[in-house]
Amino acid sequence: MSISRRGFIAGASLALAGCVTREQPGPDLSAPLVDPFYASMYAAIDTEPYPVPAIDLAEVRPEFLRREVAYRTSEPPGTIVVDPVARYAYLVRENGRALRYGVGVGQEEAFNFRGAATIARKAEWPGWRPTPDMIRRDPDRYGPVRDGLPGGPGNPLGPRALYLYRDGRDTYYRLHGTVEPWSIGTMVSSGCIRLLNQDIIDLYRRVPIGSRVVVLPARPAAA
Repeated sequence: MSISRRGFIAGASLALAGCVTREQPGPDLSAPLVDPFYASMYAAIDTEPYPVPAIDLAEVRPEFLRREVAYRTSEPPGTIVVDPVARYAYLVRENGRALRYGVGVGQEEAFNFRGAATIARKAEWPGWRPTPDMIRRDPDRYGPVRDGLPGGPGNPLGPRALYLYRDGRDTYYRLHGTVEPWSIGTMVSSGCIRLLNQDIIDLYRRVPIGSRVVVLPARPAAA
């Protein structure tokens, strides 16, 4: 869930380059058809303080797009269950159903949170600051942004964050958005659980403060 000031400035330069008028190419007839249902679900959002771009669905494997699925669990409705091996987060619903979201998880097992926690804080367009452990592990990457980044389109937490606490203490793990939609379904973060920006906005409005989150332990993938 990292981004450097240099990377943010470079990204902004690329965005400005996109304002140049160019001749429009003809349609690519070889491109795969986009499901209108998902195109609408992951369309740009212009009702936020900052723009939320549409997701390029070609960058995300279809199985990691949001959908309702059958899901058997002993956890009560309203619980979020994160399966880091399968790269899914499930919002448990009634009658053996759940909303399933694709997620990105930590690069290394040692950095990943496990067990039960509570959402003790919710934030829209949150600021971000690297933890002392992140700075210690990679000072060249995180040292320049040790003072943090304000909320906004270049912030690695995206438009929403759900903060996980255990026994009243911040675990420093969050469910949040991402500036890297292609990373959903991979092990790429520093331990936090990232969702597509449209998905974290959807999940954020569905779960109140006090909701239970369970991150399952690592296990071999099913054959």
